[in-house]
Amino acid sequence: MNTLIKILTAFLLSIFISTHAQEKPVDSTLTNQQIEAAVDSLSRALKQVYVFPDMAIKMADHISAQQKKGVYAGLGNGRKVAEQLTADLQSVSKDKHLNVRFNPERIAQYMSVASPEDSVARRERWVGEMRSQNFGFHKISVLEGNIGYLDLRAFMNPEFAGETAAAAMNFLANADALIIDLRRNGGGSPGMIQLLTSYLYDSDPVHLNNFYWRPTDTRTQTWTLPYVPGKRRPDIPVYVLTSSDTFSAAEEFTYNLKNLERATVIGETTGGGAHPGGPYPLDENLVVFIPSGRAINPVTQSNWEGTGVKPHIEVPSDEALKVAVTKAVENLMTGSDNDGERRYYEQLLLDLKSGKLDIKG
Repeated sequence: MNTLIKILTAFLLSIFISTHAQEKPVDSTLTNQQIEAAVDSLSRALKQVYVFPDMAIKMADHISAQQKKGVYAGLGNGRKVAEQLTADLQSVSKDKHLNVRFNPERIAQYMSVASPEDSVARRERWVGEMRSQNFGFHKISVLEGNIGYLDLRAFMNPEFAGETAAAAMNFLANADALIIDLRRNGGGSPGMIQLLTSYLYDSDPVHLNNFYWRPTDTRTQTWTLPYVPGKRRPDIPVYVLTSSDTFSAAEEFTYNLKNLERATVIGETTGGGAHPGGPYPLDENLVVFIPSGRAINPVTQSNWEGTGVKPHIEVPSDEALKVAVTKAVENLMTGSDNDGERRYYEQLLLDLKSGKLDIKG
């Protein structure tokens, strides 16, 4: 039963993290009665699980007032209702994780799971969607200067994506520097954060993050893993690329490494979402993602909610890769005591500056 619940939750969560979440068009008309029931359901869910109880009450009061004014009934269209509810929730809480989606087809698939056989079929469909995105590992290459480059578009569950992650990190294991590009990464699984970060340290445990969970009034911790498949690189210089679209788990990965002084962050300040949570169906049409926890970094005793992660080197996101490669080459040149290597790096810098060497991610 626990396995079934996990699969169902993960399947519904894919509504929020999958690029295929909005499937073929369906009738999006909602009756006033449906809208009223959904708003009531949303208010109850917020009060039960939202990480800050006082803020949950404020949000519930606000959407209830909007409902009484006829704001949502006046929209009628399910997608517009979802967008307005999202805007109203965020206007009060400023929490960018709070998000209402209209997706009756996916919710129907979720609600139809009634047996272990059904759950296996749904699981295979969900894994297939992740596989079609190569589990978030969009591009892996070694750039000029033996600089490893990983374009990661999502942090997917290592239960399914772990083999791909290990293959990627081992492909890059002989690089002299590593660039991890999170400019198009909207988040995902904390388990993948733990796995990838473990490749950047030796086997001694490193404390990455803490979380407080309101529904259970408990605290949890995450640490690097004592074992990873393949080669660890605790010595490799790491550069993380960010944009304003970098969000959630991608921000945690960046924030962790920045405050552990393990990486240089280059690009734009990130989106500012530090409250993890999960999806809650409101009815057969609408589902809401409600943050039920908050990150508490062991170094800062805080998090990046609302502020984002500020980079060490702030540049427009489309310039971040070239800046990172330049910085990596400069540092490799400075750290080398081999005249031949130094001349090679000097030429690379000249080629980068002149545009002769075109770096593309």
